[in-house]
Amino acid sequence: MHKLLFIILLFLTFSVAAQSNGLAKNYHGSIMVNKDPRLDVLSSKQIEINKKAERLSKSGYYPGYRIQVINTPSRDEANAVKTEMLRRFPDQKVYLLYQAPTFRVRVGNFFTQKEGATLRKMIAGLYPGKGIYFVSDRIEYIVPEEDEDQEN
Repeated sequence: MHKLLFIILLFLTFSVAAQSNGLAKNYHGSIMVNKDPRLDVLSSKQIEINKKAERLSKSGYYPGYRIQVINTPSRDEANAVKTEMLRRFPDQKVYLLYQAPTFRVRVGNFFTQKEGATLRKMIAGLYPGKGIYFVSDRIEYIVPEEDEDQEN
């Protein structure tokens, strides 16, 4: 029993002595953190992903714009225009919509009107005097080729 009491007393003595000798000091200084510069690249990519995700609707589409080429009651005329758009602009998606009693042909998926301005001018040159304009729509997001290359 005396040995146990002696060991406890000895332990308490050493702990008090360690605190009074300055072994348990509080430092109030600055901390230097060395981080990998690749973390900044990852952060910026995540910010871009988050911005795009904010715009994404529950249906999987983004609010954006398409170019309306024609609005006609004739299905044949709408199909002819759609075929022409697919032939001339194979890299753009072409949509044929029907809302009674008219058929509409729309081209492209653009976040802003500025992105599709060049294509709109080209289409307006093909159909002079027709009302070629941007319409608000839910668009599909397609990853640009330069983004795909960076991901791989």
